[in-house]
Amino acid sequence: MQPTTDTNERSAKGVDAAIAKVQDYLMSIQHEDGYWNCELPVDSTVACDYLLYYRWTGEVDADRERQIVTFIKKWQREDGGWPQFTDGPSELNASVKGYYALKMAGESMNAPHMVAARDKILELGGIPACHTWNKLYLAMFGCFPWENCPLIPAELMLMPNWFPITIYRMSSWTRNMIVPLMVINHYKPVRIIESCPDLNELYPAGTLDGNLSLPYSEKKLSWKNFFLVADKLGRFVNHLPESWFRKRALRKAEAWMCDRVGQGSDGMGAIFPAIMNVLIAFELMGYSKEHPLFELNREHFDNLCLGSPTYPKHDPKQDLETDWRIAPCHSPVWDTAIIAMALSESGFPSDDPRMTKCADWLLDCEIGIRGDWKENCDFPEAAGWAFEFNNDWYPDVDDSFQVMLGLKDLTASNPRRKAHALDRGMRWCRAMQCKEGGFAAFDKDINDAWLEEIPFADHNAILDPPCSDITGRSLETMAAFGYTREDEIVQRARKFLLDTQEEDGSWYGRWGVNYIYGTGHAIRGLHAIGEDMDAPFLKKARNWLENHQNADGGWGESCWTYHDAQTRGTGKSTASQTAWALLGLLCFGDADRPSVRRGIDYLLSTQEENGSWNYEEFTGTGFPRIYYLKYSSYQWSWPLYALAKYRKLAGQD
Repeated sequence: MQPTTDTNERSAKGVDAAIAKVQDYLMSIQHEDGYWNCELPVDSTVACDYLLYYRWTGEVDADRERQIVTFIKKWQREDGGWPQFTDGPSELNASVKGYYALKMAGESMNAPHMVAARDKILELGGIPACHTWNKLYLAMFGCFPWENCPLIPAELMLMPNWFPITIYRMSSWTRNMIVPLMVINHYKPVRIIESCPDLNELYPAGTLDGNLSLPYSEKKLSWKNFFLVADKLGRFVNHLPESWFRKRALRKAEAWMCDRVGQGSDGMGAIFPAIMNVLIAFELMGYSKEHPLFELNREHFDNLCLGSPTYPKHDPKQDLETDWRIAPCHSPVWDTAIIAMALSESGFPSDDPRMTKCADWLLDCEIGIRGDWKENCDFPEAAGWAFEFNNDWYPDVDDSFQVMLGLKDLTASNPRRKAHALDRGMRWCRAMQCKEGGFAAFDKDINDAWLEEIPFADHNAILDPPCSDITGRSLETMAAFGYTREDEIVQRARKFLLDTQEEDGSWYGRWGVNYIYGTGHAIRGLHAIGEDMDAPFLKKARNWLENHQNADGGWGESCWTYHDAQTRGTGKSTASQTAWALLGLLCFGDADRPSVRRGIDYLLSTQEENGSWNYEEFTGTGFPRIYYLKYSSYQWSWPLYALAKYRKLAGQD
């Protein structure tokens, strides 16, 4: 299609200038080693756990705790509770953690904000309605009875691969969290803290006495009831004198943790909850705080705070004394790969020395060992990329596809090394295709739905199923490297996308919020492999995107769509979600379509002078209905990529 005069005029008025602004800003915050590591904001629960951990150890830093309390209070809603995301309603588990942390830090129970919090928590069901992992942490402080916490048997460490339940039939993040929890569950520690000896006021009956066990399902023959009965039997065995079998299981759990917190890892799984669990488990096993592994894990734990050596602030105006924050992990590989792709697409010279540094840094991050994934995949080589600086045991399929897209057009100082890494990465990713045809994040075929009924699995994240957004990226990447629709793996991935399209034409987004993310990525993947864009199912997807465009020209969607799918596609416009929608629509080849023009105008009109697009909404997903994220890098990278794609389609390059 020939670009119209109107299209050319709009480009002349703003697109080129907008792209240049983002490019300049991104290069101004690039690390001297070539990477980007942008802030990864989360809700207040991580800050609460950080405060509680140091209360647990007795190492209370009054100044740091004051900053954390200020941060937690900022998240409290007017109704007294705490949300899981910026525009969300009060949620029980986040509210209990917020109240508990403030009480632990010395806030008066009679203060108005504490009274409001207590009333909201009781309205939501109180502590008995919390998920089981929250109860386990409460039990460590004597605020919930250990006998009512689900058993996490250490004997799972000894189960052979053919056994129906092993740690390798669970998602990698669950694995990283429950192995140290096995140790904690074995020791069942209780430390009563003077400032918060109990939380009786958060129980509907005013006391933790009574039946606090998990309820049985009304359907007698169900996996839930089976596991609850098994849990009771396990408790009986657990009360017997410590057996040789248990001792062996604990030794294996200890060895497993030690392997994964040493060199090549920024702490256990390089994620906050697992790192904290390991620190507690190490202490219970008798490790001194001077032990090298304890010190290393503790260093990574503290480095998750904004302003730490590996997590610098980008905004010089930020005052960390009054605006303390903490991240669940670092995201440098992911940030760098997307930014590199966007910069290349926008015309930034791929052989610029700064981009060569970027390429070399990404190549240095290639994984050098065969991690946990090898338990379910027989690929013979070490390959792939992780999300964080160092997380060698857990390369990420999604990250690896994205890194390959980012590296493809960059000039590395050693082209042969780059070619070999891309070849290994592609072969590894293709070997990780799940039996359904789609791709998951960290493992292959971790999708046994009945495991979700295990009592300790109510965190809604025990599985790592294939998803449409990663599968869409897989098709986009494979097409970029020459794979066609005739390829068997491409065919299976394509079929997975066709099978998972929603009735209304959208796709569910697992790792981004939500249907806008899933739909944009699915369309891009199908377009990349040469799908007929006039096919009815793709026109249906386009119609869905256009029907959910906001009056201001942008697109937005709340994390609440994971709780209520009827709200899909609705929410305050954000730059990242607008970019995802535009990237999907641009695949249909019409740069002058009204929906595209309005979306581009929204990006141009909302860009800040420094090149960024600022918004508070969370558009990243950790665990649906449990944990959400805001990727700061998304407010630059995805709009830049969308503007660059638009400019190219409009004939401005």
